[in-house]
Amino acid sequence: MFNDWLRLTFDAALLGFESQRVVGLRLACLAAGGAVAEAEAQRMILEKGTAFVEAATTLALGGSAEKVIRRYRTHVRANERRLMRRP
Repeated sequence: MFNDWLRLTFDAALLGFESQRVVGLRLACLAAGGAVAEAEAQRMILEKGTAFVEAATTLALGGSAEKVIRRYRTHVRANERRLMRRP
């Protein structure tokens, strides 16, 4: 049981670090302005709602917090890859 809590804590900490990288990349994108920044701002808002619904559904169907965190990390890594490709 201790290992489960340790793994959950570790995954949550990694999610925090990975999210901060994405926040920095998004801030740089928004600071550049223009149509790309506007699209990114709209995307961020849409992603927040979608992520909430996905997490709530997972938990309502008996999923674990660990599963939710792993899924969030997948989304965060995808955002990081996408934002790193931008010029």
